[in-house]
Amino acid sequence: MKFTLSWLKDHLDTTASIDEITYALTDLGLEVEGVENPAAKLADFTLGYVQSAEKHPDADRLNVCQVETDEGVMQIICGAPNARAGITVVVAKPGVYVPGIDTTIGVGKIRGVESFGMMASEREMELSEEHDGIIELPSGKVGERFIDWLAENDPAKVDPVIEIAITPNRPDALGVRGIARDLAARGLGKLKPRDCDAVEGSFASPISVSIDDDTLDGCPVFYGRLIKGVKNGPSPKWLQDRLRAIGLRPISFLVDVTNFFTFDRNRPLHVFDADKVAGNLRVHRAKGGEEIAALDEKTYTLQEGQMAISDDSGVESIAGIMGGEATGVTEETVNVFVESAYWDPVQIAYTGRALKINSDARYRFERGVDPAFTPEGLELATHMILDHAGGEASEVVVAGQVPDTSRAYKLDAARVQSLVGMTIPESDQRETLTALGFQLDGDMAQVPSWRPDVQGEADLVEEVARIASLTQLEGKPLPRLTTGVPRPVLSPMQRRVVTARRTAAALGYNECVSYSFIDQASAALFGGGTDATRLENPISSDMSHMRPDLLPGLLQAAARNQARGFADMALFEVGPAFSGGEPGEEQVMVSGLLVGRTGPRDVHGAARAVDVYDVKADAEAVLAAIGAPAKVQILRGADEWWHPGRHGKICLGPKKVLGVFGEVHPRVLAAMDVKGPAMAFTLYPAEVPLPRKSGATRPALQISDLQAVERDFAFVVDADVEALALVNAAKGADKTLIEDVRVFDEFIGGSLGEGKKSLAITVRLQPSDKTLKDADIEAVGAKVVEKVTKATGGVLRG
Repeated sequence: MKFTLSWLKDHLDTTASIDEITYALTDLGLEVEGVENPAAKLADFTLGYVQSAEKHPDADRLNVCQVETDEGVMQIICGAPNARAGITVVVAKPGVYVPGIDTTIGVGKIRGVESFGMMASEREMELSEEHDGIIELPSGKVGERFIDWLAENDPAKVDPVIEIAITPNRPDALGVRGIARDLAARGLGKLKPRDCDAVEGSFASPISVSIDDDTLDGCPVFYGRLIKGVKNGPSPKWLQDRLRAIGLRPISFLVDVTNFFTFDRNRPLHVFDADKVAGNLRVHRAKGGEEIAALDEKTYTLQEGQMAISDDSGVESIAGIMGGEATGVTEETVNVFVESAYWDPVQIAYTGRALKINSDARYRFERGVDPAFTPEGLELATHMILDHAGGEASEVVVAGQVPDTSRAYKLDAARVQSLVGMTIPESDQRETLTALGFQLDGDMAQVPSWRPDVQGEADLVEEVARIASLTQLEGKPLPRLTTGVPRPVLSPMQRRVVTARRTAAALGYNECVSYSFIDQASAALFGGGTDATRLENPISSDMSHMRPDLLPGLLQAAARNQARGFADMALFEVGPAFSGGEPGEEQVMVSGLLVGRTGPRDVHGAARAVDVYDVKADAEAVLAAIGAPAKVQILRGADEWWHPGRHGKICLGPKKVLGVFGEVHPRVLAAMDVKGPAMAFTLYPAEVPLPRKSGATRPALQISDLQAVERDFAFVVDADVEALALVNAAKGADKTLIEDVRVFDEFIGGSLGEGKKSLAITVRLQPSDKTLKDADIEAVGAKVVEKVTKATGGVLRG
């Protein structure tokens, strides 16, 4: 949106500078994108008077002029044909930058004669392309600034042009008056009254207007009138200057009038050449296939349902977007029919996009113009046409009725101050809304018709805050709710998640943050993919379901990395997984994935393929960091996406699972295009029991000063007996004394026979109150043998 400063001052009585205005506009939410100020580059030029002009002794086309300036008489060499004594000129003294020739003037010699400046032409000052001679002014005092002379005699040449960005929620700012209203509310001036009286029609319009019943939702109201006997031609200079300043080309007065009010009041209009209209006008929906040659010299084919304005001969205008060439005004036009209608924003947007037409009318109608201003816009245009082009106006033709947009919301002054965070007296709040056009009845604020964006009490708060300026906010620390050291704000679960994330990163894993949505096939591999977790409106086909586990995202990341040549990876993720779509049917997990080798290949062969024990150690390290008990059980029987013989569940009991580690099933790897094997772990932080004491104090470190004792046992068991079952049985022999049990040998064959194997374990006993005697050690040993024999059927090897 572009406008000039003088245009703004037509609506705003202000003495504010251009800098004050642009700062206020940005602060009000109308961000200034640029300012073109011609006066800025002409500030150093002053007026001079040529006292004498004599021919240069060594050049026929040069004159040596004696010019009176505010610094005395200066000698200036000039080659302009109109350089002569007795004229007032524009002088650039030494040190002045001349924009048209990109030169800073200095003192120099021309053919041996010194020159102390230059007399400028319009092109040298970038005022026009005129360069046949220097500027001759009809008036002016010596030493007066040229921009001051222009401001008084030809203000259009030094009128600053301001360009602002308009957000879609502020259609009222697409008119200069709307911008002036905001600035007046801020206090940068006073909004001038711009009311106009209705023009009494002297005859009935020979052209009537009708709106089809199925089109009233798209065009609720249509105002029009015929003006006969007008004289079309060039627009007045002030109007042409304003249109050119904002980048529009003046065409003819009747067309320029519509462009003027489009930008002045955000009121797009259209004028038909009444002599080219066949019969009456009808607003209707296209049947589809109708063609119209528009004013942009292109032919458009209307689609079914799009709105059009037709006469008896066919479509004459694409409603609210662009008029037709057949009924367009020309220099010969003497009778015009002026249209001022309100069009539905959504339907205008659909039509404009479908036909790929970008016009100023479409830009405004699809954002929303003031429906209540529809008749007044017609009256303003009528006044301007009659004043400048003459003619006689008919009575107004009206079809439909202005839509009712009245609505009111409560202004809660205390709530406004609470939300904004500034002390704004209620009187100031009411004054602000009144200045913006709201009508206050008690504590109810009636919204003006030109503000379709105000749809609730929160919007009233925004308006008050916008005018008060959020730059006035002062930072204040929040009050402390308690004295002393504040209580922790993170819950135990939040602290566990943070700790797990840091621990996994410290172990060398790289964190992934993947989508919570995955495709149905991947979800099904991990026990999901049902309708309970299906999204109603997925953003793509491969994001149709909520993830049942974190491993699908990690495996997809691994597959992408392998496809790009990265074979060795350590990835982890912390986040929720979903068993259903209802609240509470989700669980925070910590998952890690190892693929490839433990390190790069080297000459010593230290690198090896990752195995189950790598992820087991990492899982135990993360669990230990979040406070899991040290003594746990490792059991089988995890979900089907784990390798049936190469995984383990970390448990506190058969039903209390803290996590799972192991190798991912080859079937899953093949389905997800991952080159295996791949080792992974999944932990459930919420399953870790909370400490009995909630304080931050750590318990005293308990170290026994009594000597530990280790005893070795070898059991002959069936070949299908798991070593883990034997270890768990041994640990249960005496949970107080037995600190650790580990397997150190396995023997198969020899004298053991078919189907048998020997497992050797070391049992470490750690007393805490007294030194163990032989009898104590033998008693524990007997319990170990008994437990193992009962659990596995094994016998002590002789």
